Amino acid sequence: MHPVAFDLSGVTVHWYGILLATGFMVGLWTAGRRGMRIGLNAEDISNLMLWMFIGGIAGAKILYVINHWGDDSFKNLFMQRSGMVFHGALFGTALAVWLFTLKTKMPLWATFDTLAPSFALGHAFGRIGCFMTGCCYGKPCDLPWAVQFPETHGTQSAHVHPTQIYESVLNLALYGALAWLFRNRKFNGQVFATYLLAYAVLRLAMEFFRADGRGSLWFGTLTSGQGISILLLIAGGAMWYLLSTREKIEPEPSEEQ
Repeated sequence: MHPVAFDLSGVTVHWYGILLATGFMVGLWTAGRRGMRIGLNAEDISNLMLWMFIGGIAGAKILYVINHWGDDSFKNLFMQRSGMVFHGALFGTALAVWLFTLKTKMPLWATFDTLAPSFALGHAFGRIGCFMTGCCYGKPCDLPWAVQFPETHGTQSAHVHPTQIYESVLNLALYGALAWLFRNRKFNGQVFATYLLAYAVLRLAMEFFRADGRGSLWFGTLTSGQGISILLLIAGGAMWYLLSTREKIEPEPSEEQ
């Protein structure tokens, strides 16, 4: 756990911000390459990224404040460096994409398919940032790969699951699968629907290994992550069912020899 990367002329630069920015830029680059492959305008994709950045940060902060309302003052919750929730970022980003495609007439579901693998890739970098900061940590365990944070950390130097690393590796694997699916999709929205379904399952599993404070429980039983993941499963399934017939991609006719 090393939250601070370096000091630059009295300005402290944290690993969380570096890795978040790296994930965003790598995601932008890969999404741009996929978008051009299916005829999306490169300038539109570039402009969309600013909307996504604003929507993602706003959504992540808003959901964090909602989850932890009453735990601290609004100012402290809002200003906390690692005080962001990925599900909130996903909702904020999705809203930004929808609004931008309305404005520019970009194809909504093809745009979401272009972006979906990059969501997983960017998230993989973000979770490494969580590890460096010490947030999103796991429950105690005695496995050979268990990690220890400093004595001042909330885990009190106990051996715990490196849940941040688990999720980073799984998101990288998900990125590879979605990138392959993008080249073989049968309908617009298929890649995004698959992302929602796969990430929902991934996050549901991760919640059983995490021990950090995640705010109020839903119905006194479910964590916020579990509750939202169940909603994403429903949304992803409904999206797949509806779009598989409405947004079917016709195969290109083969050239006659």
